[in-house]
Amino acid sequence: MEREISAGENLEAWFTKNGRDLPWRRDRNPWAVLVSEMMLQQTQVERVVSRWPRFLRRFPNPTAMAARPVAEVIDEWAGLGYNRRAVNLHRCASAIVERFDGVVPSSPDDLQSLPGIGPYTARAVAVFAFESQEAVVDTNVARILARVHNRALSGGEAQRLADQWARGRDPWVWNQALIDVGALFCRPGHAACELCPLHERCRWRAVRTSAPDPAVGSAGVSGRQSKFEGSDRQGRGRLVKALRRCEVAAGDLASTMGWPEDPERAERVAGTLLADGLVELVDGRYQLPG
Repeated sequence: MEREISAGENLEAWFTKNGRDLPWRRDRNPWAVLVSEMMLQQTQVERVVSRWPRFLRRFPNPTAMAARPVAEVIDEWAGLGYNRRAVNLHRCASAIVERFDGVVPSSPDDLQSLPGIGPYTARAVAVFAFESQEAVVDTNVARILARVHNRALSGGEAQRLADQWARGRDPWVWNQALIDVGALFCRPGHAACELCPLHERCRWRAVRTSAPDPAVGSAGVSGRQSKFEGSDRQGRGRLVKALRRCEVAAGDLASTMGWPEDPERAERVAGTLLADGLVELVDGRYQLPG
């Protein structure tokens, strides 16, 4: 039965005709691919489409980025969410320059050794830049795997099944195709099973009107994000946005972060930004790092 489910002959043909035309899919430059993968973490594809080319014009390679202050990377990251990813990308660029002579490494192990690069991103860069024979499991693919097998999976199981499914196939096409199926059809909530090129292989499709969604709680499948309005994340974002314009005096911290009546909260949350390397406190004034 496992082999029957693993037979996805229709998927590659579907992707060849219907895959999304995304700009980073036309570029095998490893640095460009790495930047796209960092941007796509919890950021809408449409937003990345418009920002990725501009970002690469400013930082066309690891050496160019490492030579600039991290504040410039944070500035260019505006609107892409989770500013600490900008700091991680700058650290990653610096490590590539220091350890790999400015050349993005090709092996998942070397990639994962870089700051801010986890197992998924390492595999994704290896596949999408170097066509390494790997399987990538993002939240879309994890959801597909759980539904196709109609059971919640551990992280290890999901990766093992993805590896088995991808074996012997074109790694670039296969992985991109699965990501598109998850983004377009096998979505959270109401799945468009009748349009999905994998619907004949999906065990959950046959019982979904009466069975719970196995993707809920399955490893690697993202859940609903906590409310942003009034959250610490909102205060963090307000401070970084203000610092893109000018320094902020410590006495103005609470009002800048939107909590004028709660300076203790403002200091606590600002402390997380300091710990993440997103801001510096110099002579009683907050600023972006140099």
